[in-house]
Amino acid sequence: MRPELSDYDHLSGGKVREIYEVDADTLLMVATDRISAFDFSLDPEIPDKGRVLTATSMFFFDLLSDVPNHLAGPIDDERIPEEVLGRAQVVKRLEMVAFECVARGYLTGSGKKEYDKTGAVCGVELPAGLAEASKLPEPIFTPATKAEQGDHDENVSFSYMANKLGTELAEKLRDATLRVYSRAADYAETRGIILADTKLEFGLDENGELVLADEVLTPDSSRYWPADSYEEGRVQPSFDKQYVRNWLTGPKSGWDPASGLQPPELPGSVVEATRDRYVEAYERLSGKKFGDWPGVMA
Repeated sequence: MRPELSDYDHLSGGKVREIYEVDADTLLMVATDRISAFDFSLDPEIPDKGRVLTATSMFFFDLLSDVPNHLAGPIDDERIPEEVLGRAQVVKRLEMVAFECVARGYLTGSGKKEYDKTGAVCGVELPAGLAEASKLPEPIFTPATKAEQGDHDENVSFSYMANKLGTELAEKLRDATLRVYSRAADYAETRGIILADTKLEFGLDENGELVLADEVLTPDSSRYWPADSYEEGRVQPSFDKQYVRNWLTGPKSGWDPASGLQPPELPGSVVEATRDRYVEAYERLSGKKFGDWPGVMA
């Protein structure tokens, strides 16, 4: 018989995930259906989003099975309560690295804003004349500090990260991030999808070894663009929550990101379209039907 979620001690919660203690060595990481943008948690939730994120992570953990990861059991592990089946993972307890590890293969988002001001991203000098969605000469590593909920992640230079963590660990993080990004980008290309950038998190196990953790290559942590409509110089349609950001900053929402006020509720059409994009990302990347995933209602 499966345990109840209330049987576990709740340790922490973030914008999307809740962490519970299973025992001294393992945790239960639950992906909720919450969605955030501009450092606000939004209403309402996106149905099945937590399961899409979990399904996508599990697919890529399997695809990158030679990269050590935090999994401590299968998706149907008997320690996972029925109420969160399909959106929870039993994972190893790790000492998490206090930086977001970001790899960028294309220029967009905060990287584009920084490039326009300085000609560089996180201290990495880039060629002149790049535009929105330009492909970079080679992928770059652009770490960021981890922000508390309601605060911004702050892009930092590799030297800043190395000063905080030590050069050896910083170099391992950079190399592992770029290696995972390149492999995932090559794979996504075979599925007709461009992986523009991705954010990874790592922890250290009891032996001090680097372990890929949290979520990996999901539509929340990555920018995925359809390859058949890619066009340099414009914002790309995407399979992530950019659709929500676009609605919030468009005329229909009536909301100003600079106001500091809580954004309005998402209309049903935006919620439905966002769910559809998340599901499509999973199905196109994995080649599997989302309806076959545990916990998805028929």
